[in-house]
Amino acid sequence: MIKVGVIGVGQFGQNHARILKNGNFCDYQGHFDIDPKRSLDITNQIGSTGFPDYSSLLHAVDAMVIVVTTISHYEVAEKALQAGKHVFIEKPVTAELWQGEKLVELAARKNLQIQVGHIERFNPIVMEFADKISNPLFIECHRIAPFTPRGSDVPVVIELMIHDLDLILAFVKGDVIDIRASGAGIMTRSIDIANARLEFDSGCVANVTASRISQKRSRKLRFFQKDAYFSMDFQNKKVIYIKKSPGFYKVLPKILKGDYDGIKQSDVADITEVDASHYKKDALTVELESFVNAVETGIKPVVDGIAGTRALKIALRIVEKIMKK
Repeated sequence: MIKVGVIGVGQFGQNHARILKNGNFCDYQGHFDIDPKRSLDITNQIGSTGFPDYSSLLHAVDAMVIVVTTISHYEVAEKALQAGKHVFIEKPVTAELWQGEKLVELAARKNLQIQVGHIERFNPIVMEFADKISNPLFIECHRIAPFTPRGSDVPVVIELMIHDLDLILAFVKGDVIDIRASGAGIMTRSIDIANARLEFDSGCVANVTASRISQKRSRKLRFFQKDAYFSMDFQNKKVIYIKKSPGFYKVLPKILKGDYDGIKQSDVADITEVDASHYKKDALTVELESFVNAVETGIKPVVDGIAGTRALKIALRIVEKIMKK
């Protein structure tokens, strides 16, 4: 088993440490946090080792899971890669695009793996239907949440929307040829609500909305493609998959004549509803297992450094568009 450590065991990083410590898919060595008290608290909570400094933790592991503030991603990851360690970096990959590109170059030169923590790729409803999504024509995303101080130091595009941007880029072939965006800061000096329209050279259009000033939480993604429609509810772990029924073309002549008498919904649409709330493993566990497997086998990570950098590039372009208005 590969030896793994975690740097940064705050509100989110503590979950990485707990899963790695309690799982049986790696040899968890321990963690480091710049706050000694926080480090000790996590040591006591999960029964792991808290290292006195980052360098000593680096020396003890084969791979590092990085869950520090975004502005520190590049410095921490660069040091790990220079030391010959594989890295898992929570999203976004870095604060600036050139930093992500540098990390990708460094990892390739040293034959090391980078995986970026775009967790929605490991959402069970995405994994369940990934092989059925093909050449989407239109995509609609809504990711909204109440305001919290955590993450508010960066635009909502970087904090929340980037999850959906990564998914869109994973499923749509081709390049983004046009971006239109608008947004505003309500609770902070940054962007708290944003909408972007992406147009791809394939003809696909994606309409993406993110907000951190809503009264409720909602995470929904809809794919429309020829003969099929997917409605994914990440919050409730449910998906509706609609496609033409086998008997569609039998009733089509009547429909074209405007004669709907006797035609039932089942005659035109085959509807499948899936509730994925019963899945035993949460997305973060599957994601970390995937990272460890990529390191052990040498296969390409599901969300490698190139994918993470591409999502960041589009996110930064959206921010730039909004800030210019």
